[in-house]
Amino acid sequence: MSAHCGPVAQTVTGKTRLALVGSPNSGKSTLFNALTGLRTKTGNYPGVTVARYEGLARIGEHEVVLEDLPGTYSLDPISPDEQVVADALDPDNPGIGTPDGILVTIDATTLRRSLGLLAQVMQTGLPICVVLTCRDELARRGGTLDVSALRRALGVPVVGVTSGSRNDLAQLQSMLLDRDAWERPVVPPPTDPSQRRAWVESLLQSVGYEVPEADHRTRRIDSVLLHPLWGTLIFFATMFAFFQIIFTVATPLQDAVQSLFDRLGTLVTEYVSNPLLSGFLGNALIGGLGSVLVFLPQIALLFLMISLLEGSGYLSRAAFLMDRLMAKAGLEGRAFVALLSSLACAIPGIMATRSLPSAKDRFATMMGAPLMTCSARLTVYVLLTGLLVSPDTRVGPFGAQGVVMFALYLVGALSAMATAWVFKRFSSRGGPVLPFYMEMPSYRLPRLRSVAESILGACKGFLHKVGRIILLVTIGLWLLLSLPMHSDAQLRSAGVNPADQAAVSAYEVDHSYAADIGHAIEPVFEPLGFDWRINIGVLGSLSAREVFVATLGQVAAAQNPDQPAETLAQMTYTDGPHQGQKLFTPATTAALLVFFLYALQCMSTIGVMRRETGSWRWPAVAFGYMFVLAWTMAFLTHTLVGLLV
Repeated sequence: MSAHCGPVAQTVTGKTRLALVGSPNSGKSTLFNALTGLRTKTGNYPGVTVARYEGLARIGEHEVVLEDLPGTYSLDPISPDEQVVADALDPDNPGIGTPDGILVTIDATTLRRSLGLLAQVMQTGLPICVVLTCRDELARRGGTLDVSALRRALGVPVVGVTSGSRNDLAQLQSMLLDRDAWERPVVPPPTDPSQRRAWVESLLQSVGYEVPEADHRTRRIDSVLLHPLWGTLIFFATMFAFFQIIFTVATPLQDAVQSLFDRLGTLVTEYVSNPLLSGFLGNALIGGLGSVLVFLPQIALLFLMISLLEGSGYLSRAAFLMDRLMAKAGLEGRAFVALLSSLACAIPGIMATRSLPSAKDRFATMMGAPLMTCSARLTVYVLLTGLLVSPDTRVGPFGAQGVVMFALYLVGALSAMATAWVFKRFSSRGGPVLPFYMEMPSYRLPRLRSVAESILGACKGFLHKVGRIILLVTIGLWLLLSLPMHSDAQLRSAGVNPADQAAVSAYEVDHSYAADIGHAIEPVFEPLGFDWRINIGVLGSLSAREVFVATLGQVAAAQNPDQPAETLAQMTYTDGPHQGQKLFTPATTAALLVFFLYALQCMSTIGVMRRETGSWRWPAVAFGYMFVLAWTMAFLTHTLVGLLV
C-alpha cells in the first residue's frame, strides 16, 4: 500500500471515493491508517481528527480513495467538525461532492449508541458497509453479538475487523473493490427520534446483543485516578516526573550529540582554510543548525512519554479531571482537549477548537492555546534552563532543572486557562456551560508500533523544520553576522590584530549588519537585560522559536568554534553601561524564559488563527496582547530576580 496525506484541497477524481464515518474512539482513524498506510493522529478523546483527510489505498492493481471524516456522534451538528461530516454526506451540498460509498465504523462494546449514528447515515441513501470493531474487547468482557444476524437485520454488508488481524483487513479490502455489490436496505430506518430508538432496541434483540460487563480492572484503577483529590494529585505527580525524566534521561544523550558537533567544529577549523567556507560550515551549519539538533533527544523523549500516556488511555482521564478546572474558566473539558493538543504544537490545538459547540468557547480557547508550552519552546527552555540552573542543583531529591521545566509548563497551562477565561468574559457576559461527553477507554498496554510511529513522526517533523525553515533563516543570519567584510587595514585602524582570529571574529560580529539591527531595537528590550545578540535571536524566532537557539549558537561558534557551549555561558556585554559584565545573569536568563513563555513567536500559528477566525483582527490582537504580556512579565521577573540574587 502507499498513500498521501493532508487536508483535502482537491478531491482525487476518476477513482472510487469512500468516506469513513464513525464516533470518536470507534477505530475509524486507525482503520484509515491500516487501509492507506498513513500515520494520521489517533487518540482516546474526541476532537483529535478535526479536518477532512484523504488517502489512496492500493489493493492489488486497484486504487480506492478513502476520506477520513471527523469523529461524530450524530449528523445533527453542534460544532464545526460535526458540520463537516453532515455537509460531506449531504447529496444536496454541491460544494463538497458526495462520496461513492460510506464505511461506518461501529464499536461493538457501545453498539446501542453506535446504531443511532448508523441510522442517520443510512438515511442518506448512499451505499454503506459497516465495519464492526472491538469484537475482541466485547468477548473479553462477556458480551455477545451475532454478526450474521446483524448483517441480515441491517440489510447492508457488515465486516468484523480486529486490530492487528491481516485476515480481517484483507476481507474488508475485498469488499472495497466490489462496492457495486453492496446490499441496500429494503426499508431505511425511521427518521423520527422516538421511532429510531425503538428501531435500535428491536435490532439489538434480533442480533442477540448482550451488553459487555464493565472492565473491572479499569474500574478499580479509575476509582483512584479519577478521584477528585487523589486523581488530581497523581496527575500533577505524573507531569512532574515527566519533566524530571526529560533531563535525567535525555541530558547524557544531549551531551553526546553536543560533543559530536564540537568535534565537527574543531575539524572545520583545522582542515578548511578558506575563511568564507569555514565560516559557513562552522558558524551557520555546525554552530546554528547543530545547536538546535542537540535537542533532538529531548524532542524524542517528550513524544515518547506523551505516546505512552495516550496509548495507555490515561490522557482521556486527564481531560476528565481537568473538566472541573475548565468549568471555573467558564469552559468545558473539550477545551482542555484543545489545550492538551497544543503541547505538541499550537496549530493542531487551535484546529481542535472546531470540536467545541460554542463559538464563544472556540474563540476564547483559541486565544489561550498559544500560551501552552509547545515542543518548539522546549529547545529554548532546555538551553536557558541549563544556563540558569546547574545540573547538580537539587530541590530535595529532585533535580532543579526538572523542577524549573515543570513550573514553566504549569504556568503556561494556567496562563492559557486564565486567558481563555478573560476572553470568554470579554466576548460574552453569560451563556451556559454545555455538558461534556467523554468516553473512557479501557486501560491497555500502548502498542509499540504506534509509540514508535509517534516518536518517528515527531523527529521527522523536527528535522523537516530544521532542514527547511531554520536552515534558510540560519543562512540569512550568518550573512548578516558576516557582513560587511573588513579589510586588514580597517581592522588595524580599529586596533584589532588581523592575525588574532578570535579578536577578528569578535570585532566582525560586533560590527555586522546583524549587530546594527539588534542595536536598533535595543531600546525595546534593554529594560529586560537583553543585548543586541539576544534581540536578533528574539527577532529571528518569529519564523520558528528554535531559531533563537540557532542564533545564539552561531554567535558563540563565531567567537569559539571549538567550544561554543562554554562561550555562550561566558558571554559578556560588548558595550553600554554593563560592558564587560556577564550577559546571561540569573535575572536576564529568567526574564528570557518568561518572555518565551508568553510571547507569540510563531508566524505559522498566526496564519492558522487567521484561517480559523476569517480575519486578521484577532491574530493581531493575539500577537499584541501576548507581546505586551511577555514584556511586562519578563520585566517584573528581571527586576525581582535581580533584587533577590
